[in-house]
Amino acid sequence: MPTIAAAANASNSAHAAAPRSRDARDYQRVPRVITAMHKDQEYGSHIPPHSHERAQLLYAIDGVMRVSTEFGVWMLPPRRALLIAPGVVHELSMQSTVRMRTLYIEAGAAAAFGPGCKVIEVSALLRELILALVAEPIEYPIPGPGEHLAALILHALKAAQTVPIAIPWPRDRRLLAVCDAIVREPGRRHRIDELAAGAGASGRTLMRLFPSETGLHFRQWVQQVHLADAFCRLARGESVARIAAALGYASPSAFTAMFRRILGHTPQHYLNDWRHRAD
Repeated sequence: MPTIAAAANASNSAHAAAPRSRDARDYQRVPRVITAMHKDQEYGSHIPPHSHERAQLLYAIDGVMRVSTEFGVWMLPPRRALLIAPGVVHELSMQSTVRMRTLYIEAGAAAAFGPGCKVIEVSALLRELILALVAEPIEYPIPGPGEHLAALILHALKAAQTVPIAIPWPRDRRLLAVCDAIVREPGRRHRIDELAAGAGASGRTLMRLFPSETGLHFRQWVQQVHLADAFCRLARGESVARIAAALGYASPSAFTAMFRRILGHTPQHYLNDWRHRAD
């Protein structure tokens, strides 16, 4: 049975499309509710801080991205996407080779998704719909398949499961240095006094700054970093035992208990689900 994307490709064979722009500015004022852009990025590449007139669904069918705003940091594996409201300044860092498939959503239509940013689960259906819209012209004909795909995408986004994984980001320069160090080496056992020495602050000061700057206590914040890293590893198919060891947990069961307490599911639940989708 052909996929939605294959059907869209077939519908496009009847007309020749101009080369597709890879400049996000060309997608902001197209007279369509949703437009789709594909752009591949090399490992280590960086997109500096910027914003868009439209809301953005930042998604990659392969690879891992780190997305940063003044309020938080998100690590996005292929089965996660970030909904970014219009006007939110963000920057990207590629943690691997990335095959991006981005949606730009007209601000009025995106109002239902709320302000700020949120991570959503990308279902198999939503993935196929995104790929199908990428196969359509930027200014797809109306009426036509593109119009129907856009409507289905909006419905799928409204129904998508949100994932409570965000790394709140501080503004205090001392805490910034500490948080950067933790994110760079999430598996290292970070002691607050050692971190404080490198940041030019006392351990007591850092312990006070974490909740005031991020809304989370130190250990809670570190756990969010561990969850973000764990999801990226799960998306690559790593075992729970290997992830627990990489993140410095005494045993897989200790890591699983932390994961389940925060998210309500075990890491094996997600691993099995994603393996099933890949089959």
